Amino acid sequence: MKAKRQIMAIMLVASTFAATAQTSNQSSLQIKEEGKTEFVPHWFMQVQAGAAHTRGEAKFGDLISPAAAIYGGYQFTPLWGLRVGISGWQAKGGWVAYNQVYKYNYLQGNVDATLDLSNLFCHYNPDRFFNAYLFAGVGLNGAFNNDEAVALANKGYELRYLWKDNKISPVGRFGLGTNLRLTSNLFFNIEVNSNILSDKFNSKKAGNVDWQFNALAGFTIKFGKTSRKTEPVYYEPTPQQPAPPVKEEPKQVQEPAPVKKEKVSMTENIFFDINSSKIRTSEEQKIERLAEFMKNHADCKVTICGYADKQTGNADINERLSKKRAESVGAMLKDKGIDSQRIIIDHKGDTVQPFSTIEENRVSICIAE
Repeated sequence: MKAKRQIMAIMLVASTFAATAQTSNQSSLQIKEEGKTEFVPHWFMQVQAGAAHTRGEAKFGDLISPAAAIYGGYQFTPLWGLRVGISGWQAKGGWVAYNQVYKYNYLQGNVDATLDLSNLFCHYNPDRFFNAYLFAGVGLNGAFNNDEAVALANKGYELRYLWKDNKISPVGRFGLGTNLRLTSNLFFNIEVNSNILSDKFNSKKAGNVDWQFNALAGFTIKFGKTSRKTEPVYYEPTPQQPAPPVKEEPKQVQEPAPVKKEKVSMTENIFFDINSSKIRTSEEQKIERLAEFMKNHADCKVTICGYADKQTGNADINERLSKKRAESVGAMLKDKGIDSQRIIIDHKGDTVQPFSTIEENRVSICIAE
């Protein structure tokens, strides 16, 4: 029993020492880049129900009918998605005579492209409560059960585009919607849309297209993970190298040692506007100071490295932009009399972010030594 207690005590001390060592190791690291929240492409489904209004020759309220829709889609990027689905239920038409309203049914297949307005204007945020989107698309409408319109025609009402069995019409559509976040994968959905159909949709000739408007509410369900968080990137501590042993040299007559020139260096950070490689007036004084330093130290060379912030553009654009930023600084140094042989141009695109803020990473770092 006593031996068992001794073993447990040794294990406790060992685990405490390991935890302390790990904490010490982490505390010695410095964060180079904070962790980020990244978008993950995902599937989604929408189920909606509400009301439809088909424009016609009757009071607005008399032409309201039930409507429903179901969609399945895929969100490719924080901005763009694609959905396909079926909408429909009932539509109504109206004759100018009092209380002559007739109803019929339809089903409509739709293909829509969606644009997330909230991510477009406010950057990507998976925890945002209000998410607005636009959509536009095309569809194919199949109308049927037009018996009430046929009965009106039999009574002498002239429905010049009357159809009896069914009517197939192409559709153009657009609309606006919003998803209100309930959980990470469940949203309350509100949507309004307009459908542009053939003039023959409501059996009456109007000389223009027929319009149908829908106001719907329901739920949006997103499947799987929609975002992920990256781990922060740390600077690795520089290991301390032990000093080499000092060797005793035999005594001899020492000649005066030549005077060594003291190593000098200068660093200037030239900042740029977003998506620009033009040198701002406020930064020109830094380049003048750098040129003056190099004129006073003829042995110095300058390395100019351009960067771009990762939150703007894409990798290809940022690589070209960072190169142009470095070249712009080099060109101005040449204009101020610095030999091109003393200027070294480099660029990193957005693969390296030397500073912690977005604006500071739109920079060319100049080191003369």
